[in-house]
Amino acid sequence: MDPREGAVHLNRQMAEQEALLRVQGLKKVFRSGESDLVLFENLSFEVRRGEMLAVVGESGAGKSTLLHILSALDRPSAGDIYCAHLRLNRLSPDEAAVFRNRNAGFVWQFHYLLPEFTAAENVAMPLLVQGQTWAEAAPLAARWLGEVGLEQRGHHRSGELSGGEQQRVALARALITGPKLLLADEPTGDLDGRTAEAVFDLIARLHREHQLTSIIATHNLTFARRCHRVLQLGQGRAEEVTPESLPV
Repeated sequence: MDPREGAVHLNRQMAEQEALLRVQGLKKVFRSGESDLVLFENLSFEVRRGEMLAVVGESGAGKSTLLHILSALDRPSAGDIYCAHLRLNRLSPDEAAVFRNRNAGFVWQFHYLLPEFTAAENVAMPLLVQGQTWAEAAPLAARWLGEVGLEQRGHHRSGELSGGEQQRVALARALITGPKLLLADEPTGDLDGRTAEAVFDLIARLHREHQLTSIIATHNLTFARRCHRVLQLGQGRAEEVTPESLPV
């Protein structure tokens, strides 16, 4: 191998191992009546570029809250989050909105499509928020609808789409800005078994083909076992477990 090619390969390997997201000493406390409810504390972990991390745990363990904090939708009570060379917990509301629009794509359990707009318009919405015109955003929206297998459904409104199709539109909307980070909060939780499997297959394919770094909160341990790493939340703590150790 040419030495220059070897150096390029080594640099690529190092970049892939670089942590895109670093969490240090994270704590979240909610006020409950006269006392404090500590949802979790002293969470520290990293997510390297290209990884798919599953976050599992019982209801109420803090999976959704953790994802909200990692996407700068919520603030921790203590600790730091670093992503894309930014300290997320120190961003102003406007700076956090810019970070989410440019660097993070979010998929929820419920699709949250705007019912008065078509699928293509929903997908294009993040670009329109950035200030692009419809003429500029429409071709990319069409391309992403094709990526999720809905190239013929762009003119349909959300009420004319099935649950699985709606979630595919939501996924295309999350990725149209080319984010580094994909966060998915129970993305298959509102779907039947077969549709859920198809949507997870799509997420896995897009993760691989677009070199995403993905964090997926899920109750579905079958899907969690397909991720590179698993973070298990419970009783205010986080423990990393191997995907193979999850119960079948």
